Amino acid sequence: MSIEIESDKRAQHLLQTIFGYEQFRDQQETVVSHLINGEDALVLMPTGGGKSLCYQIPALVRDGVGIVVSPLIALMQDQVDALRQNGVNAAYLNSTLSLDEVREVEQALYNGDLQILYVAPERLMIPRTLEMLSQLPIALFAIDEAHCVSQWGHDFRPEYIKLSVLHERFPQVPRIALTATADAPTRKEIVERLGLQQARQFISSFDRPNIQYRVSESSGNARERLLRFIRNEYDGEAGIVYCLSRKRVDEIAKWLSSKGLTALPYHAGLPAQERQNNQKRFLREEGVVMVATIAFGMGIDKPDVRFVAHLNLPKSLEAYYQETGRAGRDSQPATAWMVYGLQDVITLRQMQANTDAPEEIKRIESHKLDAMLGFCELTRCRRQALLEYFGEQQPEPCGNCDTCLQPPETWDASVAAQKALSCVYRSGQRFGVGYLTDVLLGKEIDRIQQFGHDKLSTFGIGKELNQTQWKDLYRQLIAHGLLAVDMEGHGGLKLTEASRPVLRGEQTLMLRKLTKAAAGKSKERQSSRYNNKVDDALWQALRKRRQELSDEQGIPAYMIFHDATMMEMVANRPQTLQQMSNISGVGESKREAYGEAFLEVIAEYPDSGGEEPSDSAEETLQLYRIGMSAEKIAEQRSLKLTTIYSHLAKAIAEGQAELSEVVCLDDTELQAIRFTIEQEESKRLKPVYEALDAAYSYEILRCVKADMYKEG
Repeated sequence: MSIEIESDKRAQHLLQTIFGYEQFRDQQETVVSHLINGEDALVLMPTGGGKSLCYQIPALVRDGVGIVVSPLIALMQDQVDALRQNGVNAAYLNSTLSLDEVREVEQALYNGDLQILYVAPERLMIPRTLEMLSQLPIALFAIDEAHCVSQWGHDFRPEYIKLSVLHERFPQVPRIALTATADAPTRKEIVERLGLQQARQFISSFDRPNIQYRVSESSGNARERLLRFIRNEYDGEAGIVYCLSRKRVDEIAKWLSSKGLTALPYHAGLPAQERQNNQKRFLREEGVVMVATIAFGMGIDKPDVRFVAHLNLPKSLEAYYQETGRAGRDSQPATAWMVYGLQDVITLRQMQANTDAPEEIKRIESHKLDAMLGFCELTRCRRQALLEYFGEQQPEPCGNCDTCLQPPETWDASVAAQKALSCVYRSGQRFGVGYLTDVLLGKEIDRIQQFGHDKLSTFGIGKELNQTQWKDLYRQLIAHGLLAVDMEGHGGLKLTEASRPVLRGEQTLMLRKLTKAAAGKSKERQSSRYNNKVDDALWQALRKRRQELSDEQGIPAYMIFHDATMMEMVANRPQTLQQMSNISGVGESKREAYGEAFLEVIAEYPDSGGEEPSDSAEETLQLYRIGMSAEKIAEQRSLKLTTIYSHLAKAIAEGQAELSEVVCLDDTELQAIRFTIEQEESKRLKPVYEALDAAYSYEILRCVKADMYKEG
């Protein structure tokens, strides 16, 4: 028992010192303890729920190296870079490495220098790799994206099936399989294919409460509404826009770029190098919007994606859940925004019909699309319905989706539906929505007269609705399963068995009213995160410093600090490295590497309760002019000494205060400081501070630098 307690204490210590978090979330601690004790596990956690810590910490606690099987090269590289930022010795083996680089990694393995190794399933299954691992102490095997093992899933990878060899070849090594998207049948298949019958299953809630779901029908102005949404709510933030076709991706990316956004395309038709460059920019730069087909996204570990927008209907709720789950991985507010139309339904039905998949698979895909359509046409809480689909109950409406924030109006569409269905039947169940709408509106056009449909009893009986409203009604009738799209008949509509009670008047049909730009009327967020200018200015300055540091190292900005970590800096304004340690997400390695750089920025933006910096600095200057020392001013104003010195440094730079009156330095000291600042040629004061052996505080250095700036 004492060994278990000691291991749990070490896990907690590693969580705080390496990863910078005070405590585990939800089931993380239980999973970590279970794995440290050598037991197998199947973990289902939503995207952004902290799955990686479930195996990273046990890998560091247990003897040997942790082996992580990952399906995507980009994900491996990101995870390894992030671990190295936290001071963990990690590496990967995949096809991007040269022979010399592979040998270097393997030698590090043999030497016991690696704590965690990421490996592609194809590489792992090579006999040479398995033989090498059999000669080493292995802490654990982690199988990430475990749903790839399921042939019923959306990301099936045949090589994953072979991973059952791990249990056979390394029976004493604990295994953990992890996924964010697996319904009950998929979980069953994961267990069977990976030999995890004895594994404990940890199933967390599918809920992502920070994501606001917003869905509306398309009325022909989707891209303008998308632009308005981004500008109003997430201007300058990262996001993903999904489109159904490559052509649409290119068009939307080009159009958004012409409107001043940084929008990049991503699809399988682009040259590999262009795709790679665009993905790299999305990961490393602030405020990039990626416009993509579903080819983009799996393995993208960017935590600060503020929105995921769909300009077309996803093919299933599983796909929708996974794609929208790429927003708000940092648990900060994010939006899943979608517009869709009837053409999406027809296109997806055609795609399903034209595949070579067995009939059983086609039926399953058809049911999944039906569920997706039903989700779109809901009049009740979307989150409740989404969770119910995955077998989870939420007793109360969420209050954070469009149907909760702005409940949709409904109307009794029974009579209108009877007219629409009757028109389908009387015209021979072989025409599309546009033609049927023309018949209902009584349009005397050649095609209708050619077929003699101007003589039908349904000709002209629908003038109480306009063309847009009839199309909306037909879309909803398809979504409710009363009509089916005949793929062999070029998209014509056919009655289903479910339509009979409505046609006979035995069933009342309540439908959503068509709204104008419904997605734009939900509870909108401000594009700025902060209401006062001081906090917003500090936030932007911290983002700028983070980008500078990430550019220097060639890594994504979020690997320096997550948005959530910097927001906590804005709220708490740490003044020392010790205080910086109390910020969530700041471990020892990051504190040493970046602490001073961010403290410098924070010192420039005093917490003045919403005052403008100039107002606060002006008050400090007035007190200084009547002879108060910096220490006395700080005491009287109840501000930190660092803040007062930042005010005085600003006054020195503007020629409103004299350096010699603010700090006590003799000429020799002043000369040494100036010389060191010039030699370092850096915007940062940390190199100057260290070069002078910490003999002078940052406050003094900042004032001297301000004086040098004043003198040009």
